[in-house]
Parts: sequence; C-alpha cells; structure tokens
Amino acid sequence: MKQLITLTFFLLTFTAFAQKPCEYSVNVNDSIGSYKITNEYMMSEKYFGGSFSYIFFALAQTDGMPTLNVQLIQKSKDFIKANCFDKNSKIFLQLENGKIVTLMHINQESCGTLVRDDKGFDNRINTGIFMFMKDNYEELKKSPIAIMRIKYLTNIEDYIVKRELVSELNGKTSHPNTYFIENIRCIE
Repeated sequence: MKQLITLTFFLLTFTAFAQKPCEYSVNVNDSIGSYKITNEYMMSEKYFGGSFSYIFFALAQTDGMPTLNVQLIQKSKDFIKANCFDKNSKIFLQLENGKIVTLMHINQESCGTLVRDDKGFDNRINTGIFMFMKDNYEELKKSPIAIMRIKYLTNIEDYIVKRELVSELNGKTSHPNTYFIENIRCIE
C-alpha cells in the first residue's frame, strides 16, 4: 500500500513539474539544412499617450546555430522615430543573479518598415537577429532576467522585464523574466 501511495505521489509531482512541449512556428529539415523557430513571445508592452510599443522574442536554430529573433512594433498617430539595428547593435540582459548576458546583432542594417493602418496609426515594424555568446549562454538557463537594454544604431533603451505581464493587446498573461529558462531548450 505504501508503494502505491508513493508511486501515485511521484507521478502527480512529475506531471506537475514537467516542462511544456516546445511549439514552433517553423520546423524544417531538408537536404539544404535545418531551421526551426519558436512562436513569438511578448517580452514588453508599453502604452503611453496614445503610442504603443511591443517587443516580441522568438528563438531560432539554423543548422545548429542558436539565435534570438527580436521584433519591435511601434504604433502611434505621431511621428515614430526609427530605432535601427546595425553591426554594433547589442542586447544586454541583466539577470537576477547579477550577471550580464550580451547578444550581438548580425552584420545587417535594419530600420524596419513603416505602415499606415486604416485607423490613421503609423506602425513601424523592425526585426533583428541576435547571436548568443558562448561564454554566457548557459547563464540564461539558470537565472531570470531583471533588466533588458537594447543598443540601437543611435539610441539605447532600457526595459524592466516583468515577472508577469498581462497584455492589453491580446489579454494573455506571460512571464517574460523566465523566457529563456523555459524556452532555450527548444533550440538546443
């Protein structure tokens, strides 16, 4: 009887702490190579004075090389300043354990695309691909993110990474500070 109770307790504990399966928006293996990318995940959302700003992350792996795809979306009826990525752009992630992880942008300049919607808003969409550094890649698996700094071509912006983010855009709840802890295994 004790063994049955122990086994039941073990199975319930195991299922409660099991990792969720990886979800990919693209997962291709062919004769040219392999490519997979996780679904986009909202990391930051700002709303101030009629202007909206969103940051989404997606992890990708191309022929065994892991990268981070970052998508910035800005929406406003006022002028939207372009935040461009270039070869010197970086993302700095300060972890809760005090360590700083740096991601380097690929050597491709991008200032995004400006699109006007039917409600009179200008929307700037910019995407950047960042590479992980080998020396601190493992730290992302161990500690949550506290602060994110993005270095653009002409600007630097800091973002406090929340433990829980309830989106005004879609009403979904996310946990941006543990994004890498929960998802980096999907591209290994």
